[in-house]
Amino acid sequence: MRTSDLSELAAFEAVAQHLSFTRAGQARGVTASAISHAVTKLEDRVGIRLLHRTTRSVALTEAGATLMARLSPAFADIGAALDGLNQFRDAPFGKVRINAPNSIAAFIFEAVLGPLTAANPNLEIEIVATDRLVDIVAEGFDAGVRLGESLQSGMTAVKINPRLRFAVVGSPAYFKKHPAPRTPKDLEAHACIQNMYPSGARYPWSFKRGETELEIQPKGPLSLDDHDLMVRAALSGVGLAYVWENRADPWLKSGRLVRCLEKWCAPEDWLYLYYPSRKYVSAGMRAVIEAMRV
Repeated sequence: MRTSDLSELAAFEAVAQHLSFTRAGQARGVTASAISHAVTKLEDRVGIRLLHRTTRSVALTEAGATLMARLSPAFADIGAALDGLNQFRDAPFGKVRINAPNSIAAFIFEAVLGPLTAANPNLEIEIVATDRLVDIVAEGFDAGVRLGESLQSGMTAVKINPRLRFAVVGSPAYFKKHPAPRTPKDLEAHACIQNMYPSGARYPWSFKRGETELEIQPKGPLSLDDHDLMVRAALSGVGLAYVWENRADPWLKSGRLVRCLEKWCAPEDWLYLYYPSRKYVSAGMRAVIEAMRV
């Protein structure tokens, strides 16, 4: 097989996996037009259309699906063979792409990255932080980080630190004008900074004390999708914010923020590093897993 043949097959495999020329190009480190050109050359060479293309979508033809079913395990075997060379190196080599929630990424990786990169100088770690729910397979990630309750099916999950919980906080100036809520239901009388998903949907504030669980849909003049902005807004006295306690901790220690309803804020589910169960786990990925697991 010629090198050009393998390159064309790799381009097709990337498009078939991502169903996007743009994302396939990003995964392979080339332009979308280069990927499209390679796939077209492959189709011309075999004399069969492998992809249905429109201006908005890409889909596999029956022939393309048949080819992909054979190619995917073959490329996995090639990857495993190359990765096997790591046993002849002092440390793993290659890139590991990880997706993590932007609101907590700093807390997840702050104690991990230094030792991990120092122990594995040939390993390249690429972290994309976003609070958007991501399909890690479709978008070319090796792994993702999520709370256990939101894990995708077909994934292997490894428990990681830290164990997080939320905090309801406000400024001393705010509490001079408004009595601190004693139960979550008291929040109905308060100005609350609403939490938004990247989609624009608002999510409720969840509370638990003993056997009692409550969800409150807060009301207030401000809606934000960034926890740093929520903290800043709370500091300015706009209202109460519901943020990860790690995010508010420096301001709580300095006294610029005051916490309330602490007994109602139970620890969240554990965080997990997750990755496709059927995908070959590279030496680099194994190093990441060992560095992050509890």
